Amino acid sequence: MPHAISMPATGLQALILCGPGSSFPTFTSNPDENPKALLPIANRPMVWYPIDFCYRTGITNITLICPPSASDAITTALNTNPFLTGLPHPRPDLVAPQGLDQNTGTAEILRLPEIRELIGSDFVVLPCDLVCELGGDKLLQAWMVRAASLPELLSDGEPPYCNGGLGVWYETKTANHAKGEETDFIFTAPMPESGVPTPKDSLLPHLSYLTYSMPKDSLNDLLDQKKSFPVRHGLLRSHPKLRMLTTHRDAHIYILPKWILDFIQENERLETIGEDVVGWWAKANWETGLFGKLGMKKIIEGQSETSDAEKSAHGDPALADDSLLGSPERARAHYETSPPADPHKRQGDGLLSKPKVPSVPPVLAYIHPSRSDAPVLRRVDTAQLLLAMSLQLAKLPSLEETSLEMASPFAHAKKVAYPEGVKPRTTITRQDSLIADNVMVEEKTSIKETVIGANCQIKEGARLFQCLLMDGVVVGKGCKLTRCILGKRSEVGEGSTLTDCEVQENLLVDPRTEDKDNKLMSSSGLEASEQEMQEALEEEFDEDDGDSAMLG
Repeated sequence: MPHAISMPATGLQALILCGPGSSFPTFTSNPDENPKALLPIANRPMVWYPIDFCYRTGITNITLICPPSASDAITTALNTNPFLTGLPHPRPDLVAPQGLDQNTGTAEILRLPEIRELIGSDFVVLPCDLVCELGGDKLLQAWMVRAASLPELLSDGEPPYCNGGLGVWYETKTANHAKGEETDFIFTAPMPESGVPTPKDSLLPHLSYLTYSMPKDSLNDLLDQKKSFPVRHGLLRSHPKLRMLTTHRDAHIYILPKWILDFIQENERLETIGEDVVGWWAKANWETGLFGKLGMKKIIEGQSETSDAEKSAHGDPALADDSLLGSPERARAHYETSPPADPHKRQGDGLLSKPKVPSVPPVLAYIHPSRSDAPVLRRVDTAQLLLAMSLQLAKLPSLEETSLEMASPFAHAKKVAYPEGVKPRTTITRQDSLIADNVMVEEKTSIKETVIGANCQIKEGARLFQCLLMDGVVVGKGCKLTRCILGKRSEVGEGSTLTDCEVQENLLVDPRTEDKDNKLMSSSGLEASEQEMQEALEEEFDEDDGDSAMLG
């Protein structure tokens, strides 16, 4: 698994939010033991992908945040899973704040004292279900050029704060479109052209100002309430040219300035980063008076009630790269600037002086191109997307089939990790399948467009098409599985035919079962174990003895 770990340090830190996985009821029915972050995508734990994104970006200060109840399971995986133990150093830290539970909002997480204490610079927030092939270094460069302030990056963290933020959105109506996938409703406005030629692989042409953002569900509620969609005149006055997007989705990749923590602390009603924090911030750029009403103005001016310890630097100035930070827009800033800090060294250097009059820092939107050859960028937060993304990544050429320079960062070393376990007279389409270590495949089997996890057994005559098998699965003799997801250590009895089914972990499917479009799960809470049954019998026996004694 290739890692670009030679990237220069960025001075930023990353937070990866490991949520409960309520959208995977079949596989995370017990989120403490089987948290969403550890579900496999193409045989790698889900959380491996955002961690890998951070390393490729040049960010090594990485913190995983999870509820205390899931801490043990994730810690065990970090210490035992070969993909996670194989990560470069320094390894990610794991923080499980006591105030965090399965229902805590993303903005509320940033309000927790333990999280505020560990953030000492501008930072990146990522979801644990992100699969992003896009080079994070290019995304960071785009933020530095168009949203970051050179004086801010080179300062000692003193106000006024000028750094803006950046979010990422992608098109959902693609070839791998998943039915029912969540989408967002956003307005963007074009940025002025810099007049400076951009490199071919630059992301700058895909940047725009974010002016309005809300989930599609919230939009539908608004339309039901108002019977129309009201567009404020202030928005049209500030941005005569607007682009409306309704089929894109927030990737939950946010590059945020450190001052946003005080903004969240000041506004206790903010629950989520995407809809609340970024949404109101975008409005503050054009809605008259909102800059002051939200308390953002006094925060930018440094008047918020934060301790000196929290006012730490926004990054290491020695790590800044002048080639990345020079912004044509900021060179032509129309604000009245304050006198240089050192008149002998910086006299007349307005580029390195902060604005005297504070204004709303910009919040930008990177709209990922939807062309077929664009890098993979997707959130994987439903079972349908889990299957679709695993099958898509299985089609990537392995490191055996291509050079390291041309390989995707998600390429596996081999398509069939343990060829010795595959018996003769089997059909495996290697160009679109992925088979992990220690998998035993018996004769007369057919495996097409399928991902099989470690330690699985595929018995004689089984046929698998577009399936995802997690670790330790047993598929019985003569089974026919189509577009199915099988949880860890589940077993499908011989002669079964399943289509579009999900099978819970550790579940035994009876032989010759025929089912379609179903979630096969145990009756949790209704079935007693042998030990529980034995204890119940003993209690009943003791009660009978007591009754006999009383009657006698």
